[in-house]
Amino acid sequence: MLERFHVPEDIAVRVDISNMRKTVENIFLKMGMTKKDASQAADVLVYADIRGIETHGVSNMLRGYVKSFGEGGINPTPKIEVVREMGAVATIDSDGGHGLVVGPLAMNIAIKKAKTYGIGAVTAMNGRHYGAAAYHAAMALEHDMIGISMTTGGMNVVPVDGSKPMVGLNPIGIAAPTDQEPPFIFDASTSSVAGNKIILATRLGVPVMPGWVANSDGTPLMKEEIAPDDFMMLPSGGTRENGAHKGSSLGVWIEIMCGILGGTGAGPLRRSGAAHHFLAYNVEAFQDVALFKKDMDAYVAAIRDCPPAPGKERVVYAGLPEHEEELDRTENGIPYHPEVIEWFRNISSELDIPWILTKQ
Repeated sequence: MLERFHVPEDIAVRVDISNMRKTVENIFLKMGMTKKDASQAADVLVYADIRGIETHGVSNMLRGYVKSFGEGGINPTPKIEVVREMGAVATIDSDGGHGLVVGPLAMNIAIKKAKTYGIGAVTAMNGRHYGAAAYHAAMALEHDMIGISMTTGGMNVVPVDGSKPMVGLNPIGIAAPTDQEPPFIFDASTSSVAGNKIILATRLGVPVMPGWVANSDGTPLMKEEIAPDDFMMLPSGGTRENGAHKGSSLGVWIEIMCGILGGTGAGPLRRSGAAHHFLAYNVEAFQDVALFKKDMDAYVAAIRDCPPAPGKERVVYAGLPEHEEELDRTENGIPYHPEVIEWFRNISSELDIPWILTKQ
């Protein structure tokens, strides 16, 4: 997470992780979810905050989920079922269920298949937002597997030189196990930045960077400024000259792997909510697990120890800063913007939920 998106420490309200998880679980229970599903959904959502992925934590996502439940957009008690299956692969109908519940269920199926076949692949259609892609991918780590998850995000990304959205934000998460070093865990949208980062920037009153968004006619904004109300997202790279064709094509690929492979169309032609895709690679099926982890340790340590460029403090790899955030927030609590705490106070009162988010 870039520093501009962090809540300034002088105004941050730090909250105990267990208290936040319990509060979120209680909110999901009030939305009609079962105890098991509410607990699972809360775990996915708070995971993002523990790891410093504020774009997909409670600050940005929970109020939208509550609104969607109220409007009938999320089915609190879905009948999730496997509708197609062949060996190592399966397709799931999510029945409009919360992606925070469907995602872990689907990833577990992929992991189970990988134990038998060496690889497992599951597509889930007719779904809803599934939170941080990293959560689902990282589920494979404890099984000595490589995990990948991807999803069709909000339809707000213009193609290169395009004037209207044709691709979703479409994040992908990749997790690979290590031995002694923090695991490699990558999580990013194929848009210039996660769409929720623009929401964070607006909340914090900070400008967006050149090449992040386009105005209403598709023209990229190429100077640092406050995002307009009617912005559209640019693909990763921003402009063709900076490699936007790569981000755009990756976004299209995710539309194919999730939506078209799941049988519900792609881009503006989607027919049935969000679609997800999950992969699990059983390392043992490819090579010795101990050697894989040893090589992973050596590689990520070499990246971490790479001499930094002039003016830079250090080099990191995906998963290392999040690991460090997790250590800090486990000990000191999760920092939230006062506006977020006020929202929780209001919704807790409205839903008659005990107030336990006292400052740590």
